[in-house]
Amino acid sequence: MRVLRILLVFLLMPSLLQAGVIRLKDLVEFDGVRGNDLVGFGLVVGLKGTGDGLRNSPFTEEIMSNILERLGVNVSGEKFRPKNVAAVFVTATLPPFSRVGSQIDVTVSATGDSDSLLGGTLIMTPLNAADGQIYAVAQGTILAGGVAAEGQAASIVQGVPTSGVIPSGARVEQEIEFELSELTTVRLALREPDFTTAGRIEQAINHEFNRRVAVMRDSGTVELDIVATRTVSTAHALGRIENILVEPQLKARVVVDQRSGTIVMGNDVRLSRVAVSQGNLTLRIEEAPMAVQPNPFADGETVVVPRTGVSIDEEDGVSLAEVPDSTSLSEVVAGLNALGVSPRDMIDILKSLKAAGALHAEFVVR
Repeated sequence: MRVLRILLVFLLMPSLLQAGVIRLKDLVEFDGVRGNDLVGFGLVVGLKGTGDGLRNSPFTEEIMSNILERLGVNVSGEKFRPKNVAAVFVTATLPPFSRVGSQIDVTVSATGDSDSLLGGTLIMTPLNAADGQIYAVAQGTILAGGVAAEGQAASIVQGVPTSGVIPSGARVEQEIEFELSELTTVRLALREPDFTTAGRIEQAINHEFNRRVAVMRDSGTVELDIVATRTVSTAHALGRIENILVEPQLKARVVVDQRSGTIVMGNDVRLSRVAVSQGNLTLRIEEAPMAVQPNPFADGETVVVPRTGVSIDEEDGVSLAEVPDSTSLSEVVAGLNALGVSPRDMIDILKSLKAAGALHAEFVVR
């Protein structure tokens, strides 16, 4: 059984000055200023025998035939089984305000039974957006994210060789129609909705312009009046406010990743007075059947006699221990450490504290 390793990351903020002033552009998204997802289906060539098995991936043969037909090669009725091609999905994000001719990164992922895309080259692949139109075309050599090696009696795989990237592998062929300069108001969408944070953003923007130009609409939206800012353009107004420093108000939250055993606690986590007892009980059942055979030249048959061993082991646990009220994160940490439990049991204790109502924070399990 793998021992669970737990990493406790504590965000200690000794003073309000260090608690957190963050740039506005790191807290909000500007309405309309967003990327667009692109996807395409293409063919990778040049693989060293690690391509799709065309018998199991007929779509690879189909796309290869279509490409050859477009290039003037007639392959109708031909049967070919190359080992150096693979069908792939190509994904990318078109950044806001991308212009024709600019280049973007793409990710390539195998869809068939290809073993590796290492050393392959992506053939010209159109990338479509949600509206079905082509906005970019991808092509280039793939940088695979892993490596695979195989011998007659052993093989090894490190990383994910069936996926890779092509830096600047796609060229933008069509622009997204969006005129930022025509906007008279811009909504700022908070990444973490909170009424206190939204109010502080409103106050900070109005203080920057010395007049009322921003209004909080709800916990996740602050509306900016571009006309009231008296700037040259919408871009100038956004450029002026995006570096304003704001102190966000975050929820008390405990995040647990059960796979890696990571626990992250926010600074505002609090504990009520509670008593905790913890111990481990292990039940072991062992089967060791014994075969009993008749004497030589005697009549009879071999009989399997079952033999079972059962044992219960109880490890030394923590007796009933009191955890006092905690008014700071350091006190929470001290109270939990005072229990003296092994790291692998900390997640279970936190779950039980939340169920008992003694942990005053949002509990997130991933």
